[in-house]
Amino acid sequence: MEDCCHQNHNNHSEKHQHSKHSDHSEHSGHSVQDFKKRFYISLVFTLPILLLSPLIQAFLNFEFSFAGDKIVLFLLSSFIFFYGGKPFLWGARGELKSKSPGMMTLIALAISVAYFYSSSVVFGLSGKFFFWELATLIDIMLLGHWIEMKSVMGASMALEKLSALIPDKAHLKKNEQVVEVETKDLKDGDVIIIKPGEKIPTDGIIISGESFVNESMLTGEAKPVSKKQGVKVIGGSVNEDGSLEVNVRGVGENSYLSKVIILVKTAQASKSKTQNLADKAALWLTIIAISAGVLTFLGWIISGSDLSFAIERTATVLVITCPHALGLVIPLVVAISTTLSAQKGLLIRNRTAFENSRKISTIVFDKTGTLTEGSFSVQNIISLKKDYSENDILNLAASLESKSEHPIARAIVKKVEEKNISISEVANFKAIKGKGIEGIIDGKKIIVVSPGYLKEMNFKIPEEAKIFNGTVIYILENEEVIGVINLADTIRKESRQAINNLKKEGIKLWMLTGDNKKVAKEVSDELGLDGFFAEVLPDQKQEKIKELQNMGEFVAMVGDGINDAPALAQADVGIAIGSGTDVAAETADIILVNSNPEDISSLILFGKATYRKMVQNLVWATGYNVLSIPLAAGVLAGFGIILSPAVGAVLMSLSTVVVAINAKMLRINN
Repeated sequence: MEDCCHQNHNNHSEKHQHSKHSDHSEHSGHSVQDFKKRFYISLVFTLPILLLSPLIQAFLNFEFSFAGDKIVLFLLSSFIFFYGGKPFLWGARGELKSKSPGMMTLIALAISVAYFYSSSVVFGLSGKFFFWELATLIDIMLLGHWIEMKSVMGASMALEKLSALIPDKAHLKKNEQVVEVETKDLKDGDVIIIKPGEKIPTDGIIISGESFVNESMLTGEAKPVSKKQGVKVIGGSVNEDGSLEVNVRGVGENSYLSKVIILVKTAQASKSKTQNLADKAALWLTIIAISAGVLTFLGWIISGSDLSFAIERTATVLVITCPHALGLVIPLVVAISTTLSAQKGLLIRNRTAFENSRKISTIVFDKTGTLTEGSFSVQNIISLKKDYSENDILNLAASLESKSEHPIARAIVKKVEEKNISISEVANFKAIKGKGIEGIIDGKKIIVVSPGYLKEMNFKIPEEAKIFNGTVIYILENEEVIGVINLADTIRKESRQAINNLKKEGIKLWMLTGDNKKVAKEVSDELGLDGFFAEVLPDQKQEKIKELQNMGEFVAMVGDGINDAPALAQADVGIAIGSGTDVAAETADIILVNSNPEDISSLILFGKATYRKMVQNLVWATGYNVLSIPLAAGVLAGFGIILSPAVGAVLMSLSTVVVAINAKMLRINN
């Protein structure tokens, strides 16, 4: 099912992204190279058109004519109209067919008016032709589209670079022999050898060897990461110094890199609220432009101007008001921001949530593994029953916890291993949701629980446990508390800097944890948080988020993407903090690959910068059109200020280039 979903996402995003590159590519199937070729060929044919145009001759003060020169001018212009103008004519056909007229319709209308009017003049209609304006207009439009497509395609090139990280070949260990195979042929369970300096071909678990692995292209973390037996490696990262033997886990679309690419494509393809606004603005601008063109034509005809001047003004209005830049405003910023984010370890699954990160007023952090290291160690063990030694208590807890991957469980099992204590057999093992675990050991029902369970069941907290700092768990035998284990976690050094950075942004910071109030208060006070929720069960976390939202806060929840799923879903922005295993966390809007709290401030600042770019481009694109329409219509003609269609095309293309350059200047701070 997951593979199917990924495939659907992939297909959908590719299709959508393709359309976003530009409308002309969707409707006419023209590529970047095709526009480049059409531009250069049309430019060559434009030169003789300029030479034969009376207005150009008068401007340059020379004369050049011969019998049939007007027919030659018509034929050359016809070639440019049908060859150079083909992408726009086909694009307009597609827009009209889908009942969504836009920029291609405007361009096609402008060049068609210019061409057919000028052709009529050649064959007897009274007036003047402006084939040179037609030719230069098409040239400039081709050039503008070529530059635009290069910009948009360039923004997504990083995805291709990510795909290129996977080597074509892998060293497969088979029957004690090492053979070279195609990476695409690897299957889960295969054992591969990665030599020093080689790229790791796919995800897997190290079963032999130790090395430092460079994951910078995947996570943005420049420092090589130490990897040893039992640790996961990610396909596309570089093995630096040691030889590794890896058991393949996750191939093809199930690999971390594939999931990253799918997430990026899906995010780039998803329409945000800002994109919808731009789409509406583009549609209205198209309607306004066509209306303005008709009114301009009628206005000049009614005022007594000649037909050629009225047509020229109409063509200029249609050209200069093309919402081309407006169509590029959001897609280009989306493509650049999402790709930059992926390179820095910020995976955006929900575009709207990412844009909304600028509104965050309160952030709620899960404690363990987010603000703290998440690597507990056993500090104290107390037996409350004479028949049991401390080692017996540890044995009972470890026997149950050995079936869990929770950090507390790992710490207890590690302590047992250090003491060489054997683990007992457990029967009827089951988890008590959000409270603990239970099972039968030597015929006795043993339960390992949190303080919340004792409180809920109205058990008295043992006096001996009240002195402990850190996390405390209780071991019960047949509903009697027989032991206490105290564990401690340490605050991550990155957490302090992250909290300071977020405070500077004026954001309120809360912590949400299942730990007791004493531990929660210690961490909260040490980090200088605004408050905390302690002894909260997973199903209660969602209610705490609602409480803050009901107070008018715009809330981001930062958790591991699994245990915190309800809270992540409830929050205005859900942020999963965790390594590659969490990239598929369905409830998170944004995933921080590096598990680094400092990335949250980077995310918020980048969200603000991205939104700012979108608004800047939107204001520029719409403002430019609003100011240019009257000028193109000829309101300043009485002062001798007249814009030709070609000049209109230059200004329109300039608007597009300004939008593209502004989007390209988007940067993400580390």
